[in-house]
Amino acid sequence: MTKARLPRPEPRAVAVACDGVRVPVATEKLAELSRQVLRALRVPRAMLSITFVSARTSAMLNRKHLGHTGPTDVITFALGADPSGAVIGDIYICPDVARAQALTHGVGVREEIARLVVHGTLHACGWEHPEDETRMSSPMWRRQERLLRRLWITQSHRA
Repeated sequence: MTKARLPRPEPRAVAVACDGVRVPVATEKLAELSRQVLRALRVPRAMLSITFVSARTSAMLNRKHLGHTGPTDVITFALGADPSGAVIGDIYICPDVARAQALTHGVGVREEIARLVVHGTLHACGWEHPEDETRMSSPMWRRQERLLRRLWITQSHRA
């Protein structure tokens, strides 16, 4: 009798939730994008949550945890690693801010949301960028844009 093999669980667990907001991209597609970023960074194990929140919730998180006024695009809480070394983090994304940024930058809202998923995943893995005018030329930003092109933009054109 041959023993049936059960599929191995995904070591890079990513859960995506929408907290009362609409997101124009399938949540599983965004979870897979985050897992692809983790693979590209060679993160062997992770437990990430990505929650899409309202502008009001984003503003509250921004004020409470960063001391800033108003909603923001993405806030990441890199919670370190568990005893097994798995990266743990919570990512909060505001689709309303993403829509406004997409218009400002002349990109589609789906691309901007994907950019924020990549950005938040990088932060959860310990990547940082400056908060000044050099932000968009920082190593983290360059890495983010390369990953976005490779994992999202080129993939979207194939489908």
